[in-house]
Amino acid sequence: MKIAVISDIHSNLEALSTVITFLKEQQIRRIFCLGDVVGYGPRPNECVELVRRNCEVCLMGNHDHAVIGETDITYFNAHAQESVLWTQRQLTAANMQFLKKLKFQHQLDDILLVHSTPLHPEAWDYIFSEREARYYMDEIPQRLVFIGHSHLPIVFSYNEGKRYQERMLLNLTHDRYIVNVGSVGQPRDGDPRACFVLYDVEEYILEYVRLEYDVQKTYQEILDHHLPTFLAMRLLSGY
Repeated sequence: MKIAVISDIHSNLEALSTVITFLKEQQIRRIFCLGDVVGYGPRPNECVELVRRNCEVCLMGNHDHAVIGETDITYFNAHAQESVLWTQRQLTAANMQFLKKLKFQHQLDDILLVHSTPLHPEAWDYIFSEREARYYMDEIPQRLVFIGHSHLPIVFSYNEGKRYQERMLLNLTHDRYIVNVGSVGQPRDGDPRACFVLYDVEEYILEYVRLEYDVQKTYQEILDHHLPTFLAMRLLSGY
């Protein structure tokens, strides 16, 4: 049985809709979202509602946390601050309430799901290096952790000490792993296509999926809503 793990949608309805359509066509019924449904992009309400209808679990991301007023946005860059304030004005009461109820982590058998890091996820720290990944794996019992937050698709292996960034298909049978699933709505690895993972919980096979979507439409919607031009430009190059 395959599950889908998505993250960092960032109010990009075109990207999210493309991903959800693909998953329905593939008959993937269990979808887990690691957070940052909102922030940066132009369609927060529609993205929240699509996640509410289709995801079995949705977790709290730092931008979700900021939009509900629980994270100090003075630590955000100016573009992120502006998008948070704009999103707060756009969200319906029901969608704001949904975000307020999001949890920081979820466990599925020997799998831990979290937006940022396995320990103190509310601190919004990042995992960029093998050393950081090993530290967290030493501190937790789960064999496999799915994370988002950095928008960079990468797999850290405990014993091999390797980072897999190019391989689209991996067997995760014989080790412990931290898997960054990448970003649906704002990739930052130089590839503008939406990124997420499929994981076969019985065969232990991880697959990265990249899907093209109408980037130009989201680009134009950002400009039409008078959000920072930088947020539109970065989508075109996947940065």
